[in-house]
Amino acid sequence: MSDHNEETAVENVETAQEVKPQKKAKQGKYRRDKPWDTDDIDHWKIDEFKPEFNPAPFTEESSFATLFPKYRENYLREVWSHVTRALDKVGITCVLDLVEGSMTVKTTGKTWDPYMILKARDLIKLLARSVPLAQALKILEDGIACDIVKIGNIVRNKERFVKRRQRLLGPNGSTLKAMELLTQCYILVQGNTVSCMGPYKGLKEVRRIIIDCMNNIHPIYHIKELMIKRELAKDPKLADESWDRFLPHFKKKNVPQKKKVSKKNKKDYTPFPPAQTPSKVDLQLESGEYFLKPKEREAREKERKKEVQKENSLKRQAERELAFVPPVEDAPKKKKKKSE
Repeated sequence: MSDHNEETAVENVETAQEVKPQKKAKQGKYRRDKPWDTDDIDHWKIDEFKPEFNPAPFTEESSFATLFPKYRENYLREVWSHVTRALDKVGITCVLDLVEGSMTVKTTGKTWDPYMILKARDLIKLLARSVPLAQALKILEDGIACDIVKIGNIVRNKERFVKRRQRLLGPNGSTLKAMELLTQCYILVQGNTVSCMGPYKGLKEVRRIIIDCMNNIHPIYHIKELMIKRELAKDPKLADESWDRFLPHFKKKNVPQKKKVSKKNKKDYTPFPPAQTPSKVDLQLESGEYFLKPKEREAREKERKKEVQKENSLKRQAERELAFVPPVEDAPKKKKKKSE
């Protein structure tokens, strides 16, 4: 009876396990279909912000200020009227303080774009970093950002810093021009900073090239990589594939490898310092020469020199005699008679 009861209990457990429903995955618990989100929508497109979107003025005033060097004073004074006109169109005022050497931008009651104050802040930053006005005003457009890369504190040695900064320019500015064409960015190397303007993707590449260049990686490697990527982007078949097999992998060849210290030649550790090398006086004390009179010392030195000269003359004589030693000749071989 007990065996029969155990068998029925096992069967009941098995049927219960079969009937038990499976748990749903939590990953797609709250996901719903989005009929309005179709494939033909460009999610990366930046829509234009119009004054109708924000008719009411801002509740508080925002302002940014930046200092500029003394040598930029004359240029800024000439172009400030053009800067004022350009910022008035977007409802922002600007102040040029020649006493403090600063530029300030502020929002007004006419400002309708909340992000434009940040664009104006970037504009005065670029003007302070010697970017010409015609180029700096492009920052007010949508889709264009700026990045000021600080390179002064990456390399300590002044000479090395100047050489690596010159690598960014290249011969006759060819390296800089290639970087601008491939990344679609404007690049200006000035003092301890590099000012860049362009799309966000290009700015990311430029920053990587600049920092690697200051860390002793030549920009030509990145330029080659960008050229290959540019060609691969034209092929629609490779859009969903990895490009690692096409990109070059550069290896350092001129870096000397660390020599492996063999355990046999490894010296035993001793806490005591090495013995001091004996001085000239110590050697004279050991040989007893220190206690001789000056005349006796001179006589001993002359004898030593004569002995050395005698040894050298014997060596030279033996070398000369080698030229007169006849070489060992081989014995003439007997010719075998031909058998009849």
